[in-house]
Amino acid sequence: MFFDFDPGDYVVNPNNSDWGIGQVQSIINNIVTVNFTNAGKKTINANEIVLEKYNEKAE
Repeated sequence: MFFDFDPGDYVVNPNNSDWGIGQVQSIINNIVTVNFTNAGKKTINANEIVLEKYNEKAE
């Protein structure tokens, strides 16, 4: 699995946009831990959910 982000980067979950912007805390194999503004810390299996890198300029 290839990720285009690293710990510290900001991401969004397109399947749950109400979670808000999240900051990647860790990436271990295919498990990504993200702290979202509206949903708190979530552990995500990257094989099942594809996170998108947050681009401030897109908003």
